[in-house]
This record gives sequence, C-alpha cells and structure tokens, in this order.
Amino acid sequence: MYLSALSIKNFRQFGDVTPTFSINFHEGVTALVGENDAGKTAVIDAIRHVLQTRDADFMRLQPEDFHITPDQAQKSEVTLVCQFSQLSRAEQGAFAEFLTYEGEDVSLYVYWIAKRLSDSAAARRWVDISVRTGKDGTGPTLDSNVRQLLAAAYLRPLRDAEREMSPGRGSRLSQILSNFPDISQGNGLDTENLPANLGDAAALNLAGMSDYLRHLVDQHPGVSSAQTAINDDYLKLLSLTGEQLHGRINFAEGATEAAKLRQILERLELGLLETNTGTSRGNYGLGSNNLLFMACELLLLGKEREGLPLLLIEEPEAHLHPQRQLRLMQFLESAAKPPEESGQRPVQVILTTHSPNLSSKIPLKNLVLMHRHRAYSLADGHTQLSTGDYRFLDRFLDVTKANLFFSRGLLIVEGDGESILLPTIASLIGLDLTEHGVSVVNVGGTGLRRYAKILQRRTPENGQLQIPTACLADMDVMPDCAPKILGLVADDYDAAWTSPRRRWYAMKHFGDTPQHQATALAARRAKLGEGDGQYLATFIADKWTLEYDLAFFGLAQEVYIAATLAKNDDPLNEQRKTREVVLHEAKVGFDSISEASRSQEELASRVYKMFGGNVSKAITAQYLAELLEDAVQQRNMNVDQLRALLPPYILAALKFATTRVPDAPARGTAGGQE
Repeated sequence: MYLSALSIKNFRQFGDVTPTFSINFHEGVTALVGENDAGKTAVIDAIRHVLQTRDADFMRLQPEDFHITPDQAQKSEVTLVCQFSQLSRAEQGAFAEFLTYEGEDVSLYVYWIAKRLSDSAAARRWVDISVRTGKDGTGPTLDSNVRQLLAAAYLRPLRDAEREMSPGRGSRLSQILSNFPDISQGNGLDTENLPANLGDAAALNLAGMSDYLRHLVDQHPGVSSAQTAINDDYLKLLSLTGEQLHGRINFAEGATEAAKLRQILERLELGLLETNTGTSRGNYGLGSNNLLFMACELLLLGKEREGLPLLLIEEPEAHLHPQRQLRLMQFLESAAKPPEESGQRPVQVILTTHSPNLSSKIPLKNLVLMHRHRAYSLADGHTQLSTGDYRFLDRFLDVTKANLFFSRGLLIVEGDGESILLPTIASLIGLDLTEHGVSVVNVGGTGLRRYAKILQRRTPENGQLQIPTACLADMDVMPDCAPKILGLVADDYDAAWTSPRRRWYAMKHFGDTPQHQATALAARRAKLGEGDGQYLATFIADKWTLEYDLAFFGLAQEVYIAATLAKNDDPLNEQRKTREVVLHEAKVGFDSISEASRSQEELASRVYKMFGGNVSKAITAQYLAELLEDAVQQRNMNVDQLRALLPPYILAALKFATTRVPDAPARGTAGGQE
C-alpha cells in the first residue's frame, strides 16, 4: 500500500478550483521541486494533517490555513483527501470496512474536513475536524486506532538531528526503538537466581537488565553507606512518632514493565562513532547527524510488519555537501526498492528540495514541479517528452541543467559563449537575469529541444507551466563570401561547394535569387522552431551564429578585440604580455581587416575567422563581457547605443525570458489528471 494521490481544496495557497488541485505520487521516491512559495510545504503539511505523524507531534490548524481569495475573502472549510492504492490482501482485511471498490481497483480514501465555527481562534471550539472515508467522504468515520496505522514519519526542515537522537523524556529515538521488532526479547530478572556471568546477564530483556543493574547499585558500598547515613543520621531524626521515613538511592523505577522499558529507552542516545579513535561526540556535524537520523527512521519503517511505510522529508539536503547529497539519494532509492533477501519493506519517500544536485539525480519521471500553486508531474505521459527523450535526459540532465526546475524564466543555449555573455548583456540593458529569476541552461550543442520539452504538457488544456522558455539556436547559414575567407573553398568554381562530405551551408545553397533564398530560409526557420508553444519560443540567429551576428550588427571591433585577448590568454595570465600590447595588436589587426572588407558580411566573416584556430569562444565571451561592461561604465557607450548594436534575436530572447507571465485563470492542474 502506498499514498498514490492527494487532493486539496481551500488549504493555504490552494483554493477552490476546477478541477480540484491534485497531485500524484510514486511508489518509491517522489520529489517536489520548484521555487519558494510554490506550495511544496503546504503539500507536505496537508499530508501530515490527514495522516498524522509517528512522533505524535500535535499539529494544530491555524486560521491562516484557510485559503484567502484574491479579494481577501477567507474560506470556511478545508478539504483534504488522501488516496491509497495497491493494498495487499492483509491490508484489505485490516481496512475492509473503509475501502472503495472501483471496478477491479481497490482504494482507501481518507477524507479530512475542517469547518471553521468561529472567527476567533481563541474560542474554545473554533474549528470542527472530521476524518471519514470513501471517495466522496460518505464512508465510515476513521477511528483513531485505524488512523494510527496510516501515520507517516516526518523529518522537518532545519531539524536538529542530534537533539532528536539524544536521551530525554519522549525522545524520538525512544519512540523508534519502542516500535522496533524484538526490542522486548529476553527474560525478566529472577531475584532468586541472579545471573552468574555475562552470558546470563545478556540473556535478560532490557527491563531485566535494568532490574539487575538496580540490584548491583543497591549492593555498591558507596551507595549503601550513603543511604544508611541519610536514613539513620537525618530521616530518623525528622520522623514523627509512629512513622518511619526511609529513603532509597537508586534509578527511577516504572510501575509496569512497559514504563520500565520506556525509561530505559529514554536514557539511550544514538551517535556516530569515529572508528579510528573510538570517540562518538564532537567529531561530526549537523549533516552527518542528519544522515544518522534518516537511517534510523528508514530502518524502523522497513522493519515494521504493519503500518504505512511513508517517510516525508523537507529539504533532505540540509547541512549536506554535494557528494553527501548524491549518496543520500542513492540511499533513499535503495530504501524504496530494497533487495528481497534484506527482509526490509519498500519505503515510500516524498520529499521537497531546492537542490539542483538532488534534482539531477532523481529520475525525471519521479519529479513533480510545483509552480504558482499548481503541481505538474514530469512523469511519462504528462510532458511532451518521448521515451527516448527520457533516456537521454536521465543520462545528461546534470546539476548545471537542473536549475531549470527552480526558475521563473529560462534561456536554453547551445554553447559556453551564450551562457557566459548573455547574463552580462541582459544586465547592461536593464534586464538582469538574477532579478527576474531567469536561469541559463547550457546544453552544449545537443538536445536543445529535449530540454525545452520538459516544460511542455502533453495535454495543455489541463494547465500549462507559465515559465517563459527561450531556446537560442544558430541559423548555421554563412554568407556566400565566408567559405573563401575561411579557407573552405578556393574560388566560386571549387568542387567543395557541392561535395557530399560538406557539413556547412552558404546562402547560395538555398536558391539563385533573393526571393528563393528568403523562402528556403523561412522554411528552415520554421523547421528549427517546430514544437514552439506553451510559453516556449525558439529564437534563431538572424544571420549565422552568435559571434558572427554580434560582429555583423555592430560589435565587430569589440568581438575582434575580445578574440585577440582570448588568443593571448595564456601569455596575459603568465605576464609574458601586457594587456596594452595585446590591445594595440588587436586595433592594428582590426584596422587591417576593415580596409580589406568591401561589405559588412566580409568584415563579420573575417572577425569570425578568428575562431577557426585555437581561439576559445568561451574565453572570448568572457573578455567581450568585460569590454562591454567597461564601455558602459566609462560612458563610452550608453544602454540605447548598446541595444542598437545587438542582434535582434538576442534582444527578443532576453525580453521574452524576462517577461513575467500573468497568472492564468484559476484551475487545478496536476500530477495525474492529464
């Protein structure tokens, strides 16, 4: 049995929408990702309200938990519904009277309703909460004993794992151990036949060990002499006629076996042991103790024979460095699918995370993207991705690309040049990407469209991700003058123009007349832009590539200087050349190619020729960003002048990605209704 779905109405950010907000979960690991305030914590808290938690932590409903509409009207009723699927025969028997039969499917619905009775939370009875069953809440009331079987384990954010594992009254460790199988194994203490050796003592149960220790303490000369002194020298003198005050020094003793066991468990602590030194305190920080805490919770969930094996974790990455985060993800996946010989039950894990590191290691199909108080499953069948796309992304969706799950806008680019240069250009023209929450995802020339399709829905009528996504692509058609300048052909009659091994295109390959070329290029643009829609648009270089277009539209000198600096990057870093010398070389070189060029196409092609050797486009982009920043800061170029010198497709892409999409009309989208 596992929690397969949750629906929410009028709880915090989630209002009364049609269809009702719902979210589907996987049997193993489900990760809720997305920016702050998207509703991730509200989903976890909704589950906690319905199921309660194993630590018996009382969760009080607050007035602000009732949804407030845009016109400031507050709802008076909250409805939360949890659905459980794939019940085993034993589980169907345990919940027999509460089940819902839908054809061949058997489900358990827990229908939680909170009705507000008073405007003041200070009133003695300001809210009425009922927990019923049935798909529409008309089934029997779920009694407390049955509800305890559905309680989830919960690890809160900013948790103090060391405190949770420390001894004390009601400690979490004592709660976990008290439910652990075999914790009561062993024999009680027979005072007539005390253990004769360590082997006999080890055969006692924990309560028996406690009684034996109490007996040994009673026999200790120091304790017995102190006890005698207290009784004879003080209490005897303080006693009234007919009474005899008598004290006993020993451990606190419970009245029952269960009370004794609880007291013993509350004295235990769990800590990490340094195997080299044998020490257990002071050597480990919050992160390692968090791992210990999670291991303890998962151990209990996996060992129990009854109850719901569900673990809710908020921000499991807390206090963990990246390598530990990846190890944690492997650990959670192994807990969700343990080997049969281990004797462990599969544990369902629902977590929230802001970590691109974790998000990149969780299978894409197991992610639910929370955005603007809606949930979007990224499982197969809910996105535009094909089976091949999922396989590709499982291999190549790394931490640098996983930040797309946390952005308000996206720029998907094909190279390092764009990823380095675009943030600077955006900032200089007043469209700072950080301020707008826009991420740049560099796919390295492969899979541009695959990454974009992650955010496109298979059934957009059920809701769309309102994240403007701009894909930047090269046109990859050079002017007719470029092949000769680049040394690809010797002249207009060179056979290389029509070679079957040719991997480049010039304008002449698209027709003999400007009209034919325009028609063919329009078709090429349409082909590159196939699949646009749902807040996704492809922006194609106006001429050829980023570097060529920058030079063509007005930054030829700046690109040439940046390329020259990049060419001399090592000598500059090793101080074998000064920046002034390189800048002078660049100015002389640019003047030379300017004089040799009869058109803007020739000039831009000669600038682009710089990248045919060992000049890095990424390093050039870095130098160009510095040159543009210096020009604007020193007022040699103002913002309007810079805008006029930029390729139109760059400006259009930046504007598109930084435009805040207005909220769509209220409706629930979600995890599995598509």
